[in-house]
Amino acid sequence: MAHMMRPQSFDLFGIRLDAMTKRDLVAVVAEAVGDRAQRIIANHNLHSLYFWCREPKLREFYDSADYTNIDGMPLVLLGRLLGLPFKSEHRTQCIDLLPVLMEDAASRHWRVFYLGSRPGVAARAAQLLRTRYPGLQIATRDGHFDTRRCGTDNQGVLAEIRDYAPDILMVGMGMPRQELWILENRKEILAHATFCCGGLMDLVAGEIPTAPRWLGPLCLEWLYRLFSEPARLWRRYLLEPWPVLMYMANQRLKKVHPRGRSTHH
Repeated sequence: MAHMMRPQSFDLFGIRLDAMTKRDLVAVVAEAVGDRAQRIIANHNLHSLYFWCREPKLREFYDSADYTNIDGMPLVLLGRLLGLPFKSEHRTQCIDLLPVLMEDAASRHWRVFYLGSRPGVAARAAQLLRTRYPGLQIATRDGHFDTRRCGTDNQGVLAEIRDYAPDILMVGMGMPRQELWILENRKEILAHATFCCGGLMDLVAGEIPTAPRWLGPLCLEWLYRLFSEPARLWRRYLLEPWPVLMYMANQRLKKVHPRGRSTHH
């Protein structure tokens, strides 16, 4: 098949970001399916950058990912401040990608497997998606299992995925658990395109309130989510961004005043 042009990649202080629209992400899936290849599609927002700064294993995951799309308007704005040509359409959250991806999956007969959520939630969400997208082939497995790589639970989950032979695997077990699971099991995951998608099916099933989509481009979606789930999200939105911004400020200063170079004339 004809190969798609690779989306442009940018370096944000050592963090790789691919400027990808929803259609770019669907094209990645189509190419992977057509080539019978395996692609890992990661995403970055301020929450993931907080873990990236603290967890060496998470940095390893992002280094191994084939693509990393932007999942959060603050990164678009930060990129713009630093002169990167990011646009609002480069912010692609899973909940916004889902309709486009599921529509194509139904029409192109792609098989989808979702791993994550509490028992029963993903199955309920999958039924809603089948109703919404006639012909959609989707199987689910809850994320409540022992993820130790050689354990019986984990091997059983990998066997379920292998038996289903999905074109698209969506792993929604929360960050950084989902990323670390993909990293540890990458060689045994048989899927053409693997996405990290957090609480996506919880949103579809109505377990978590979905913010009005117009809030995203205004960089206000976090505020809606914070008021909706303050006990769970206050640390993420009120504390975590500061170490990330400090890291970026330090990296910026190092570029302006490289160590060992005198700033005096």
